[in-house]
Amino acid sequence: MEYYHISKKQAILKIIIAICILGVGFGTFVVSYLAFDEIEKEEMSVVQGIRTSATIQQADRKEETTIQEKIEQINHAVVGISKLRNTESTIFRTESTSELGLGSGILVSEKGYILTNAHVAGGKYSNCYVTLDLGNQYKADVIWSDNNLDLAILKISGGLFPYAQIGNSEEIKIASEVYAIGNPIGYEFQKTVTKGIVSAKDRTIKFTENNQEIYMSNLIQTDATINPGNSGGPLINANGEVVGINTIKITSAEGIGFAVPINLVKPILAKLEQTNQFEEASLGIFAFDKNVLPYLEEELNWQAGIYVENVIAGSAAEKAGIFKKDVITHIDGKEMQKMCHLREYIYTKNPGDTITIKLLRRNTEKEISVTLEKKQ
Repeated sequence: MEYYHISKKQAILKIIIAICILGVGFGTFVVSYLAFDEIEKEEMSVVQGIRTSATIQQADRKEETTIQEKIEQINHAVVGISKLRNTESTIFRTESTSELGLGSGILVSEKGYILTNAHVAGGKYSNCYVTLDLGNQYKADVIWSDNNLDLAILKISGGLFPYAQIGNSEEIKIASEVYAIGNPIGYEFQKTVTKGIVSAKDRTIKFTENNQEIYMSNLIQTDATINPGNSGGPLINANGEVVGINTIKITSAEGIGFAVPINLVKPILAKLEQTNQFEEASLGIFAFDKNVLPYLEEELNWQAGIYVENVIAGSAAEKAGIFKKDVITHIDGKEMQKMCHLREYIYTKNPGDTITIKLLRRNTEKEISVTLEKKQ
């Protein structure tokens, strides 16, 4: 039998070689593992991306379905309005649409209160006819109307009615989506829905009515299609809430429509809901805010507040000592920058209430107490 003698150096060398072989093998394993792990991460990332994309698409579809459902519900509260009783099933009759006074409105209370335009409904204490979702027709009383705002509130009786939720017109943003609903050319095309965006806020429109120049200020501008019969119909935000009442349209330009912000009449609706009556308090001034400046021929300049253009003879304002060219800056400590804010606040008051007005007269600050009177 033969024996081989291994020297100490050879043993160490073999150990080193073995360690190197193991090291190379381990390193190869680590590199392979990291490579496969990276590939797996990329695959997972792709899968996750696909899942995320699918989730976003599902969310978009869900949001679209939600607004569709809300519009469907609001449609039940949209009404047709005519100054003449509709006894025929077609709009193709001898009277024109303007003669019929065809327009739209929106129920804003289960008690039967309806918001629309003044030029659609007519003046206070007049009557018109309202056609509801199922074709039922009611005689409506005009309980409040303001031509300068082109707004009116009607009342019908007969039960609990479907109604739309009211939103906050101060919260709308430029470029946010809105929907206009109404009867564009009569009852055969009732409840037409058009979609657009808020093109601008606080717009002012100047027009002539009964040989008088009228300014409508603080309007919402939209590119949602608004035809004549849409007048008085609601402007709806993406939450399915009424943020405005559609009104006049510039006929000389395409894609320009306007709505009166809903916040303006919230105080009136609140009083009607609580007491079933509204007595309008009157300050007795004609005034405008800075948005009207571009329309004025005379050069006027004031930094903040509401400019008094005229004081009605015998009014509460005249009796208290308010003059033309005064600039109202505060009422009862509340800052006044827009005419809509002044109107909103006065609507919360009752005839006989006393308010404190802070104003500027020739750059001198004055404070005046005014006892409001009932608007005639």
